Amino acid sequence: MALLVQKFGGTSVADVERIKAVAQRIAASKEEGNDLVIVVSAMGHTTDELTSKARAISSDPPQREMDMLLATGEQVSIALLSMALNALGIPAVSMTGPQVGIVTESAHGRARILEVRTNRLRSRLDEGQVVVVAGFQGTSQSSGGTAEITTLGRGGSDTSAVALAAALGADACEIYTDVPGVLTTDPRKVKDAQLMPQVSCDEMLELASLGAAVLHPRAVEIARNYGVTLVVRSSWSNEPGTTLTSRSGRPIGRDGLELGRPVDGADLVEDQAVLALSHVPDQPGVAAKLFEALSAGGVNVDLIIQATHEGSSNDITFTVADADLPTARAICAGLLDRDGGQLVAQGGMSKLSINGAGIMGRPGIAAGLFDTLSRAGINLRLIATSEVKLSCVIDAEFGGKALRAVSDAFELDEHQVHLNPPTSGEGEPEVRGVALDRDQAQVSVRHVPDKPGTAAALCSALADASISLDAIVQSERQHADGSRDITFTLKRDERSRADQALAPLLAQWPGAQLEDGPAIARVSAVGAGMPATAGTAGRMFRYLADAGLNIELIATSEIRTSCVVAEADGIAAVQAVHAGFGLGGNEVHQAQGSESPLEG
Repeated sequence: MALLVQKFGGTSVADVERIKAVAQRIAASKEEGNDLVIVVSAMGHTTDELTSKARAISSDPPQREMDMLLATGEQVSIALLSMALNALGIPAVSMTGPQVGIVTESAHGRARILEVRTNRLRSRLDEGQVVVVAGFQGTSQSSGGTAEITTLGRGGSDTSAVALAAALGADACEIYTDVPGVLTTDPRKVKDAQLMPQVSCDEMLELASLGAAVLHPRAVEIARNYGVTLVVRSSWSNEPGTTLTSRSGRPIGRDGLELGRPVDGADLVEDQAVLALSHVPDQPGVAAKLFEALSAGGVNVDLIIQATHEGSSNDITFTVADADLPTARAICAGLLDRDGGQLVAQGGMSKLSINGAGIMGRPGIAAGLFDTLSRAGINLRLIATSEVKLSCVIDAEFGGKALRAVSDAFELDEHQVHLNPPTSGEGEPEVRGVALDRDQAQVSVRHVPDKPGTAAALCSALADASISLDAIVQSERQHADGSRDITFTLKRDERSRADQALAPLLAQWPGAQLEDGPAIARVSAVGAGMPATAGTAGRMFRYLADAGLNIELIATSEIRTSCVVAEADGIAAVQAVHAGFGLGGNEVHQAQGSESPLEG
């Protein structure tokens, strides 16, 4: 007998007939001897309909009242599903988030879970009942000490389910949806997308942050942090779906279930070198030729950054081991002799990284890292970002000092800090999935001072406005006054707020200004085996070049390679990369009206 938390989304309970079908599925699981906690969303498009009603009354309704309104949607679902289960002879009781003991912070509309008080829930389970819980909601204490209904924001039912599983120590959390599991890409864009039987939580965090609709990043963070076995399955079949794997989980601490320390490790890799190519031609195939040549020469490349081009040229910067610097320099020089451009190479560098779940989704983490290094007088040579890792390349002489400062700043224990850790990813797929994100805007901050603290100041100003960045690319090219440019991507709907957030800071830097890039799409390849596989990025660049697609910006991290292309090229780009890495097969068919597993 197992304790299972099962979550059914809005399309799975969209009408009475579907609710009855879900009840039949739950009844079968109960009759197998399982203890069950069921989490459900509002029926169909109920949340959208309620939001529309609110907007018809007020263009800016109070967030507290929105929580009161939206929380009613799930109450309809849980009551009807409990009735359906009781009609089948399965004792069931419905509970709202507050009734089941989900306690949150007091941020209406986007609350994070502090704890789950499980006494009432366990009592019902001990009585043999199926407990049907309203997802997406909880309760907090107001300043006056009274209880307030809160909602968790987008993907809140997934978050509720995994949090309940973590608090109960459940054997598994099963997310039932309209797709067979997590697919290699969006089947609406690539018809032969395939089911992934298994994916790591770190890989899923990258995919979810890039637009995967099948799971919300917050739910994956909880599963990763607390070792919850998470399974994504179809509501309409008995196929096993996709299992998410994670490292052994940590106990839930006093900081709060979702508010625990997001940084859980720091690494320093020594003996690194940086090679910077500037003024290289801005045309398809240039990056592919470069990194294919390096791979053929036996040079393993780590981080790759391509800054926004000016006119008809680009800057490409990458890192290699110090021992590979002479070979890499010769290969680059040969390429520049043919195509034009300039080369600067520098050894004696180190790569400092912090690791954790949802790093870029918490705006203050990047700002905190950059501020810590700035206070220590350490300048950043390169920056590489992802959902699970944030890396900076710095002068080697400051490596030990930087590692100690970061360890103190993020309160890391000795076992969480690693010097020259071994390469990870042996035996893992080079690329597990490909994602397309068309919800990004590209912005450059021109003429920023080239000194410690610049990146920290930018990120802090945006973090204070709760604006999360994705890629952060520091240009290699200097202006005549010694200043540089920093380019970043952020969600399009946060672009206007970035102007207001950065205006006071830019006023302090003579000549600094914001400049919007063209409309973009971002295609990303994700795979845990990338660190142990040479040449992955070069192959991705080749697939895009062969499709005649130009790359405007490159940002890599340990298990993700992202390329920004023109918005009109987005679908062609994801198709080219998916096919190039051989991820396709027979077509996967979705249920009608379902959401895409990797929605851009």
